[in-house]
Amino acid sequence: MATRRIHDEPAYILHGYDWSESSLILDVFTRHYGRVALVAKGAKKPTSNFRPVLLPLLPLRLSWGWAGEPGQGEIHALKGAEWVGGHVMPTGDALLAGLYLNELLMRLLAREDTHAPLFDLYAGVVRVLGSGTHGDALEPVLRAFELLLLREIGLLPTLDAETATLSPLLPEARYTLVAEGGLRAAADGERAALAGAQWLALQQALAQGGAAGYTAVLRTVAGSGTQAAGELKAQLRALLQYHCGSPLLRTRQLMMDLQSL
Repeated sequence: MATRRIHDEPAYILHGYDWSESSLILDVFTRHYGRVALVAKGAKKPTSNFRPVLLPLLPLRLSWGWAGEPGQGEIHALKGAEWVGGHVMPTGDALLAGLYLNELLMRLLAREDTHAPLFDLYAGVVRVLGSGTHGDALEPVLRAFELLLLREIGLLPTLDAETATLSPLLPEARYTLVAEGGLRAAADGERAALAGAQWLALQQALAQGGAAGYTAVLRTVAGSGTQAAGELKAQLRALLQYHCGSPLLRTRQLMMDLQSL
């Protein structure tokens, strides 16, 4: 079977698994090939050139041999890895946030399904996390990424109308986003809901697309106020967990355990 070589592909390590005493299997997110599984032979050896490079949340250029046909989900052999610089690995809360994003991508993206715009968005978010300049914007950064991830993979309904009836949203009424019903009118006393005007603002921001769309969503979330941001977080987390399935996201469980200390 012919093997073709992929050279200097922009990529990030999402997760690594022990394959043998000296090797790793890597789940990587690439710009042109989506999620790809690679085996890094000898990567755990102290003398390996891979050892200091194959870390999550660092911008890399990877080369590998592609055996078989694209789309078959096979494990390919890593041939080269280079850190391209720009920022270092995030620390503290930013590190947990980055690992949470990685887990979402692993749970929600199919293998070898290309999502170049999502890759560019992820790269930008990770760059902010690694720069240490996010300040108090960490939560809005995560909400903006969650919204754009859901839209990219077709799991976010339009936010300017009720999903079941296609009725336009009323600015003063409250609506909630649920996994199986989309956007619907909130029941009396339902806490996790936003005003129609807030959903409409998010839809308008999402419609811009690209980097401008991310910036618009980020500003909209950041300017919505603490209470609205918390209610949006609860709805998005429930929707994401539904589509990720069981068990609970490990990074979310870790965050909850740390908050309870």
